[in-house]
Order: sequence, then C-alpha cells, then structure tokens
Amino acid sequence: MEKSVVELFAGVGGFRCGLNNVEFINNKVKEKGNWKFVWANQWEPSTKTQGAYDCYIKRFGNDNVSNVDINMVNKKDIPDHTLLVGGFPCQDYSVARTLANGKGIEGKKGVLWWAIADVLKNKKPPFVLLENVDRLLLSPAKQRGKDFGIILRSFMDNGYAVEWRVINAAEYGLPQKRRRIFIFAYHKSTKYYKSLAKLNLKNIIFEKGMFVKQFPIKQDELEFSVAEISKKIFIDLVELNDKFKTQFYNAGIMLNGKIYTSKVEKNYNKIYPLKNIIEKNKVDEKYFLNKETIEKFKYLKGSKKIPRIKPNGDPYFYCEGGMPFPDNLESPARTMLTSEGGISRTTHVIEDYVTKKIRLLTPLECERINGFPDNWTNTGMTDKKRNFMMGNALVVGIIKKIGEEIEKIIEKED
Repeated sequence: MEKSVVELFAGVGGFRCGLNNVEFINNKVKEKGNWKFVWANQWEPSTKTQGAYDCYIKRFGNDNVSNVDINMVNKKDIPDHTLLVGGFPCQDYSVARTLANGKGIEGKKGVLWWAIADVLKNKKPPFVLLENVDRLLLSPAKQRGKDFGIILRSFMDNGYAVEWRVINAAEYGLPQKRRRIFIFAYHKSTKYYKSLAKLNLKNIIFEKGMFVKQFPIKQDELEFSVAEISKKIFIDLVELNDKFKTQFYNAGIMLNGKIYTSKVEKNYNKIYPLKNIIEKNKVDEKYFLNKETIEKFKYLKGSKKIPRIKPNGDPYFYCEGGMPFPDNLESPARTMLTSEGGISRTTHVIEDYVTKKIRLLTPLECERINGFPDNWTNTGMTDKKRNFMMGNALVVGIIKKIGEEIEKIIEKED
C-alpha cells in the first residue's frame, strides 16, 4: 500500500515534519521519511496575510498545496491517499435536520469537522490521524461528550473504527507540557480493522492498539465507561445530537458502534528539560527585560486573591496560584500559547545561558519546544507572528512516533 498523505489545516507543516523526519540545514529541506504528500490545504480565514501557507510553500514548494477555504473545495477532486491528517479546531459540532428535506442532516455552519467528514465520505482513505485540544472530550458543558460522540458516529457511518489517546508530550520525553487528543481511525476494508475487530476492546487500549506501542501506559485501569452509538440506539446523527452524553476518558476505542473508554496513566520516566533547547550563544538584546517589565511579570506570575463583584452584585475573590519566575530550566516548557512573547502570565521568561539575565524566549527556541527544525518559520514573519505559529502548532515528536507505528501497520496491509 502506497504511503501517500493528504494534509488538512496544514499550518506550517507539523504533520509533514513529523511523518517525514524533516531536516532543515543550510536553508535546504530534506525529507528523510517515506511518506508522499499528494495534497495539502492551509487557509486562514478573516485575514489577508497567509503566514502559515507562505511558510509551508517556502519550505515544501507550492505543488499540490491549496490556499482556499476547505469548505469550498470539491472533495472528489482531492487525490486518492492512504492517510488523511489534520489538526482541526474544537467547535460546537451540533447537527440538525435540513428545512428543505426532513430526512437530510446538516452540520453547524462554518464547523470544519464537516469538511473532514466530507473527505471521509468521498475518498474513504484507509487511515486517518487527527489532532485536537483535549477539551473536545468534555464539550459541551451542558451535554458532556456529545461533540465527540458526533465525531465518532460520523466515522462509524463512513465505515471506520476509532482509537484515541490524550497525550502530554512532556510525559514521553519531549520538551513541552502540551496535552492534546490524537484520533486514529481505520476503515473496515483494512486488514488492521479486521484484526482488531476480533479483540476485546479493553485489550486494544492496553495491549494491541496503535498508541500503546509508542506511548506505554500502566496496566492499572483507574476508571472506565462504556457506551454505544450504533443505529439501533440512535437512528441518526440528529437523534444522537439530542440524546447522547457519556464520560469520555483519556484513552478509548470505538468499533462497530461500541465505545470503551478508560482513564490511563503513562508508563515512562524520562524528561526533556528546557535547558536543553535554550540558545547557548549570545542572544539579541531585544529579548532581555528591563526592571519595569520584570516587575510586571513578577506580579502576573505571582499568587493573587483579588476582590471582585459578580454581575448580580455578590462579592467574591478571584484567585490565582503562583508560577515559577523565571521558568524552571530543569523541567519541560509549559504549554506554548499563541500569545507567547507578550506581557502575560503564560509567556515563558527564562534566565539567559550566557549573561544570566532575564529574557523572553527567541523564536528559534519556540520552534525547538515544538520540535521543528531551527529557523523553520524564519520566512520574513515578525517574531510575534513566528511565536503565534508555534502556539498553534503541534509537537512534531509526537507525530514522528505515531508515524513510525502507522508505517508498520500499512506495511502489513500488503
């Protein structure tokens, strides 16, 4: 089976960097992996500048790379592929019946999941790998699990089983405490699907599934729950939308409409400290903080108990715990946000290796925290924009590990 990939919501190419173990030396990109990227789409709405797309084509070229709204793309025109990948936004995935046709179903307008579902329907890729924030498992607050249930049912209706894991990159030896859900789906036509269909669902999570091979877990099951989304329980997506709710944990499997989800703990002990990625050479003076800015950061990162008033007039205290200042270089980096580099509580502030003075992270260090090659986003973007790109990006090392396992699975398909 060909190792071909279509990449949706491509950003600056995190999936491609991970799957193909990309190197960037002397301004030249070397893809050392075996994956052939046959089509990619990256489009940022509500902005004229397309920094992520510009970075992607600067590094990989513009052949078969689309820069239009994915909802406007005819999914039948997308090339056939073995693996569909993408990091899609966490949104409200509600569905309803169409007005024109009482039997038809439409998803909430502007929600990008339906573009993915449209690709599944039209192209039926054998394998799918998606990334999202872990709150997807809990949303919406008024009907816990409904949104993820809709996604699982969409996969089921298109002939797929789904395995998922919430992975904190720092817990598996990578340099950032970034927790994300990874969703791996496989079509019923694959040998992999047929082999797992014979197994106990719990056994897939703890022993035989894809994630446990690269991201080992303790064998103790802390909590679990079961549910079902088959057509005999919910006729269609609309009925599931109205009635379904369940407790999803950080690991799980959906096969033939049956769901088994379990709370698991990592079984891995190595850490990657922040000190390993900070620049050891002289850093530009613009990254260093003056006394006034240092005091602002001390306040923002300090513990607080501030009296406030609710809209109804009741008093309360807004409380925040203290954070290390400067950041602990012996630990992995905290989760990087798109606001990195601004004067905010979440911005990293470190002690410089050479001068021992307090400063912000450089864009190169932000790239290293996510596992990108040095200067990957140095394409004419401002520092602020480069940091924004890294706040939106995934941890490349996670994709590299997952890609190695999916390659083994695909090789057995032949």
